[in-house]
Amino acid sequence: MLLVTDPLYPAAGRRYGDEDVWLAGQLRRTFDVASCSPLDAVALMDGFDAVLVRNSGPVLHYAEAYAAFRDHAARTGARLVTDLGARADALGKQYLLDLTRAGAPVIPSIDRHEDLDLLPDASELMVKPLLGSDSIGISIMARDQLPADVTGYLVQPLLDIDHEISYVFVDHEFVYAVRSVDGVRWQLRPHAPTTAELGFAQWFVDWNGVVHGVQRVDACRTTDGRLLLVELEDLNPYLSLDVLAADVRDTFVDALVRSIEHSIDDV
Repeated sequence: MLLVTDPLYPAAGRRYGDEDVWLAGQLRRTFDVASCSPLDAVALMDGFDAVLVRNSGPVLHYAEAYAAFRDHAARTGARLVTDLGARADALGKQYLLDLTRAGAPVIPSIDRHEDLDLLPDASELMVKPLLGSDSIGISIMARDQLPADVTGYLVQPLLDIDHEISYVFVDHEFVYAVRSVDGVRWQLRPHAPTTAELGFAQWFVDWNGVVHGVQRVDACRTTDGRLLLVELEDLNPYLSLDVLAADVRDTFVDALVRSIEHSIDDV
Protein backbone atom coordinates (compact mmCIF):
# COMPACT_ATOMS: atom_id res chain seq x y z
CA MET A 1 0.00 0.00 0.00
CA LEU A 2 1.24 3.49 -0.89
CA LEU A 3 0.52 6.14 1.73
CA VAL A 4 0.45 9.63 0.18
CA THR A 5 1.24 12.23 2.85
CA ASP A 6 3.06 15.49 3.50
CA PRO A 7 4.15 15.37 7.13
CA LEU A 8 6.02 18.69 6.83
CA TYR A 9 3.01 20.79 5.82
CA PRO A 10 2.58 23.46 8.55
CA ALA A 11 -1.07 22.80 9.41
CA ALA A 12 -2.33 25.22 12.04
CA GLY A 13 -3.54 23.40 15.14
CA ARG A 14 -2.81 19.94 13.71
CA ARG A 15 0.17 17.60 13.68
CA TYR A 16 0.04 16.01 10.24
CA GLY A 17 3.26 14.06 10.63
CA ASP A 18 2.44 12.57 14.03
CA GLU A 19 -0.98 11.38 12.89
CA ASP A 20 0.26 9.71 9.70
CA VAL A 21 3.31 8.13 11.34
CA TRP A 22 1.02 6.55 13.94
CA LEU A 23 -1.50 5.45 11.31
CA ALA A 24 1.20 3.96 9.07
CA GLY A 25 2.43 1.92 12.03
CA GLN A 26 -1.05 0.52 12.58
CA LEU A 27 -1.56 -0.30 8.89
CA ARG A 28 1.78 -2.14 8.71
CA ARG A 29 0.18 -4.88 10.80
CA THR A 30 -1.82 -5.80 7.69
CA PHE A 31 -0.06 -4.28 4.66
CA ASP A 32 3.41 -3.62 3.37
CA VAL A 33 3.41 0.19 3.51
CA ALA A 34 5.53 2.80 1.76
CA SER A 35 5.04 6.57 2.07
CA CYS A 36 5.57 9.36 -0.44
CA SER A 37 4.88 13.01 -1.11
CA PRO A 38 1.86 13.85 -3.29
CA LEU A 39 4.37 15.18 -5.82
CA ASP A 40 5.83 11.67 -6.24
CA ALA A 41 2.58 9.68 -6.27
CA VAL A 42 2.18 9.34 -10.06
CA ALA A 43 5.74 8.03 -10.48
CA LEU A 44 5.28 5.38 -7.78
CA MET A 45 1.63 4.34 -7.58
CA ASP A 46 1.64 1.70 -10.33
CA GLY A 47 3.75 -0.59 -8.16
CA PHE A 48 1.15 -0.82 -5.36
CA ASP A 49 -2.11 -2.65 -4.81
CA ALA A 50 -3.79 0.39 -3.23
CA VAL A 51 -3.10 4.09 -2.70
CA LEU A 52 -4.25 5.75 0.52
CA VAL A 53 -4.33 9.55 0.41
CA ARG A 54 -3.98 10.99 3.89
CA ASN A 55 -2.63 14.30 5.24
CA SER A 56 -1.27 15.50 1.91
CA GLY A 57 -1.99 19.23 2.31
CA PRO A 58 -4.15 21.64 0.27
CA VAL A 59 -4.07 20.59 -3.39
CA LEU A 60 -4.08 24.21 -4.60
CA HIS A 61 -0.35 24.18 -3.72
CA TYR A 62 0.22 21.44 -6.32
CA ALA A 63 -2.80 21.72 -8.61
CA GLU A 64 -1.09 20.34 -11.74
CA ALA A 65 0.34 17.36 -9.87
CA TYR A 66 -3.06 16.63 -8.31
CA ALA A 67 -4.79 16.76 -11.70
CA ALA A 68 -2.14 14.41 -13.12
CA PHE A 69 -2.64 12.08 -10.15
CA ARG A 70 -6.39 11.88 -10.73
CA ASP A 71 -5.97 11.42 -14.49
CA HIS A 72 -3.39 8.66 -14.01
CA ALA A 73 -5.54 6.88 -11.46
CA ALA A 74 -8.55 7.00 -13.79
CA ARG A 75 -6.57 5.68 -16.78
CA THR A 76 -4.90 2.85 -14.89
CA GLY A 77 -7.78 1.83 -12.63
CA ALA A 78 -5.71 2.47 -9.51
CA ARG A 79 -7.40 1.57 -6.24
CA LEU A 80 -7.64 4.89 -4.42
CA VAL A 81 -8.85 5.38 -0.88
CA THR A 82 -10.77 7.71 -1.06
CA ASP A 83 -12.00 6.70 -4.54
CA LEU A 84 -12.51 8.99 -7.52
CA GLY A 85 -16.29 8.91 -7.13
CA ALA A 86 -16.12 11.56 -4.40
CA ARG A 87 -18.25 14.60 -5.35
CA ALA A 88 -17.38 17.07 -2.60
CA ASP A 89 -14.10 18.74 -1.53
CA ALA A 90 -12.02 16.49 -3.79
CA LEU A 91 -13.47 18.56 -6.67
CA GLY A 92 -13.53 21.98 -4.98
CA LYS A 93 -16.43 23.88 -3.38
CA GLN A 94 -18.93 23.73 -6.26
CA TYR A 95 -21.00 21.19 -4.34
CA LEU A 96 -21.84 23.82 -1.71
CA LEU A 97 -23.37 25.99 -4.44
CA ASP A 98 -25.31 23.03 -5.83
CA LEU A 99 -26.57 21.95 -2.41
CA THR A 100 -27.60 25.51 -1.54
CA ARG A 101 -29.73 25.71 -4.68
CA ALA A 102 -31.20 22.30 -3.84
CA GLY A 103 -32.27 23.52 -0.39
CA ALA A 104 -29.95 21.21 1.58
CA PRO A 105 -28.94 22.20 5.15
CA VAL A 106 -25.61 23.80 4.29
CA ILE A 107 -24.17 27.23 5.05
CA PRO A 108 -25.83 29.18 2.22
CA SER A 109 -23.31 29.66 -0.58
CA ILE A 110 -23.44 31.64 -3.83
CA ASP A 111 -21.02 32.69 -6.58
CA ARG A 112 -22.88 35.55 -8.29
CA HIS A 113 -24.57 38.79 -7.26
CA GLU A 114 -27.97 37.81 -8.62
CA ASP A 115 -28.16 35.04 -5.98
CA LEU A 116 -27.61 37.34 -3.00
CA ASP A 117 -31.26 36.86 -2.05
CA LEU A 118 -30.40 33.21 -1.26
CA LEU A 119 -28.31 34.44 1.68
CA PRO A 120 -29.83 35.40 5.01
CA ASP A 121 -29.36 38.94 6.30
CA ALA A 122 -25.84 39.21 7.68
CA SER A 123 -23.72 42.28 8.33
CA GLU A 124 -20.64 40.55 6.96
CA LEU A 125 -19.87 38.04 4.23
CA MET A 126 -17.13 35.44 3.96
CA VAL A 127 -15.52 35.14 0.53
CA LYS A 128 -13.33 32.12 -0.17
CA PRO A 129 -11.76 30.56 -3.30
CA LEU A 130 -13.84 27.80 -4.92
CA LEU A 131 -10.70 25.67 -5.09
CA GLY A 132 -9.36 26.75 -1.70
CA SER A 133 -8.91 24.92 1.57
CA ASP A 134 -7.36 25.32 5.02
CA SER A 135 -8.70 28.92 5.27
CA ILE A 136 -6.35 30.02 2.48
CA GLY A 137 -7.46 33.15 0.61
CA ILE A 138 -10.50 33.89 2.79
CA SER A 139 -11.72 37.48 3.11
CA ILE A 140 -14.42 38.90 5.37
CA MET A 141 -16.22 42.02 4.17
CA ALA A 142 -19.43 44.00 4.43
CA ARG A 143 -22.15 43.17 1.90
CA ASP A 144 -21.70 46.50 0.11
CA GLN A 145 -17.97 45.77 -0.30
CA LEU A 146 -18.56 42.62 -2.34
CA PRO A 147 -16.71 42.91 -5.67
CA ALA A 148 -18.81 43.11 -8.83
CA ASP A 149 -17.13 39.97 -10.16
CA VAL A 150 -16.87 37.03 -7.76
CA THR A 151 -16.05 34.43 -10.40
CA GLY A 152 -14.02 31.64 -8.87
CA TYR A 153 -15.13 32.49 -5.34
CA LEU A 154 -17.71 31.25 -2.86
CA VAL A 155 -19.72 33.85 -0.93
CA GLN A 156 -21.30 32.92 2.41
CA PRO A 157 -22.91 34.83 5.30
CA LEU A 158 -20.79 35.18 8.42
CA LEU A 159 -22.99 33.31 10.89
CA ASP A 160 -23.04 33.30 14.68
CA ILE A 161 -21.62 29.85 15.55
CA ASP A 162 -21.82 28.12 18.91
CA HIS A 163 -19.57 25.17 18.03
CA GLU A 164 -18.45 22.89 15.21
CA ILE A 165 -18.82 19.11 15.00
CA SER A 166 -16.99 16.68 12.72
CA TYR A 167 -18.49 13.25 11.96
CA VAL A 168 -16.00 10.72 10.59
CA PHE A 169 -17.17 7.91 8.32
CA VAL A 170 -15.27 5.04 6.67
CA ASP A 171 -17.03 4.01 3.48
CA HIS A 172 -20.66 4.70 4.50
CA GLU A 173 -20.33 3.72 8.16
CA PHE A 174 -20.11 6.24 11.01
CA VAL A 175 -17.12 5.70 13.31
CA TYR A 176 -16.77 8.70 15.65
CA ALA A 177 -17.39 12.41 16.12
CA VAL A 178 -15.46 15.29 17.70
CA ARG A 179 -16.57 18.82 18.53
CA SER A 180 -14.84 22.11 19.11
CA VAL A 181 -14.26 23.45 22.61
CA ASP A 182 -14.94 27.12 23.40
CA GLY A 183 -15.32 27.91 19.70
CA VAL A 184 -11.72 27.02 18.83
CA ARG A 185 -11.72 25.02 15.57
CA TRP A 186 -8.87 22.61 16.29
CA GLN A 187 -9.33 22.37 20.05
CA LEU A 188 -11.49 19.26 20.05
CA ARG A 189 -13.02 16.65 22.30
CA PRO A 190 -14.95 13.44 21.56
CA HIS A 191 -18.64 13.94 20.91
CA ALA A 192 -21.59 11.56 21.26
CA PRO A 193 -23.95 12.48 18.40
CA THR A 194 -27.70 12.36 18.68
CA THR A 195 -29.83 10.26 16.33
CA ALA A 196 -30.83 13.44 14.50
CA GLU A 197 -27.19 14.45 14.04
CA LEU A 198 -26.28 11.06 12.63
CA GLY A 199 -29.17 11.28 10.19
CA PHE A 200 -27.92 14.71 9.12
CA ALA A 201 -24.35 13.48 8.54
CA GLN A 202 -25.43 10.23 6.89
CA TRP A 203 -27.49 12.14 4.32
CA PHE A 204 -24.38 13.90 3.02
CA VAL A 205 -22.31 10.72 3.02
CA ASP A 206 -25.00 8.90 1.03
CA TRP A 207 -25.27 11.86 -1.37
CA ASN A 208 -21.53 11.82 -1.94
CA GLY A 209 -21.47 8.30 -3.36
CA VAL A 210 -18.02 7.29 -2.11
CA VAL A 211 -17.54 3.52 -2.16
CA HIS A 212 -14.16 3.23 -0.42
CA GLY A 213 -12.59 5.86 1.76
CA VAL A 214 -12.70 8.25 4.68
CA GLN A 215 -15.10 11.18 4.81
CA ARG A 216 -15.35 13.90 7.44
CA VAL A 217 -18.67 15.72 7.59
CA ASP A 218 -17.94 19.12 9.14
CA ALA A 219 -20.99 20.89 10.55
CA CYS A 220 -21.64 23.94 12.67
CA ARG A 221 -24.29 24.53 15.29
CA THR A 222 -25.51 28.12 15.03
CA THR A 223 -26.49 30.08 18.10
CA ASP A 224 -30.14 29.66 17.12
CA GLY A 225 -29.76 25.86 17.17
CA ARG A 226 -29.49 24.99 13.45
CA LEU A 227 -27.06 22.32 12.27
CA LEU A 228 -25.51 23.25 8.90
CA LEU A 229 -22.86 21.65 6.73
CA VAL A 230 -19.59 23.59 6.61
CA GLU A 231 -17.80 21.20 4.28
CA LEU A 232 -17.66 17.55 3.28
CA GLU A 233 -13.99 16.63 3.32
CA ASP A 234 -13.57 13.56 1.12
CA LEU A 235 -9.98 13.93 -0.07
CA ASN A 236 -7.53 14.07 2.83
CA PRO A 237 -9.39 14.84 6.08
CA TYR A 238 -7.33 15.28 9.21
CA LEU A 239 -8.68 12.73 11.68
CA SER A 240 -7.84 14.17 15.14
CA LEU A 241 -6.94 10.65 16.28
CA ASP A 242 -4.95 12.02 19.20
CA VAL A 243 -8.12 13.14 21.04
CA LEU A 244 -9.83 9.74 20.82
CA ALA A 245 -9.88 6.89 23.31
CA ALA A 246 -7.68 3.93 22.36
CA ASP A 247 -10.64 1.65 21.60
CA VAL A 248 -12.16 4.22 19.23
CA ARG A 249 -8.84 4.59 17.40
CA ASP A 250 -8.68 0.81 17.08
CA THR A 251 -12.22 0.73 15.67
CA PHE A 252 -11.26 3.37 13.10
CA VAL A 253 -8.12 1.47 12.02
CA ASP A 254 -10.08 -1.78 11.68
CA ALA A 255 -12.65 -0.01 9.49
CA LEU A 256 -9.94 1.57 7.34
CA VAL A 257 -8.18 -1.78 6.86
CA ARG A 258 -11.46 -3.32 5.69
CA SER A 259 -12.02 -0.41 3.31
CA ILE A 260 -8.57 -0.81 1.74
CA GLU A 261 -8.97 -4.59 1.46
CA HIS A 262 -12.38 -4.19 -0.19
CA SER A 263 -11.02 -1.62 -2.63
CA ILE A 264 -8.43 -4.20 -3.74
CA ASP A 265 -10.93 -7.06 -3.88
CA ASP A 266 -13.39 -5.04 -5.98
CA VAL A 267 -10.99 -4.77 -8.91
